[in-house]
Amino acid sequence: MSVRAKFQVTSVKSFAWNPTSKEITLTRQDDTSIPEDQRFAQATPSGTFTMQVDNPAAAEQLELGKFFYIDLTKVED
Repeated sequence: MSVRAKFQVTSVKSFAWNPTSKEITLTRQDDTSIPEDQRFAQATPSGTFTMQVDNPAAAEQLELGKFFYIDLTKVED
């Protein structure tokens, strides 16, 4: 079983010490006029996810302002 949340990229930071590394922050956002967002707002009303990505091809896909689903699936022992 997994949990899905909808987040928006709200920050992309670069680092002088490593030009290929980016800090990507996604924040829970919603548009109350969109039924899907209404469901996500009820289930996941707030949250922030930050990660450092040192893979230029992956970081390019995480564009500022774009929305993404984050799926959380339990890792079995």
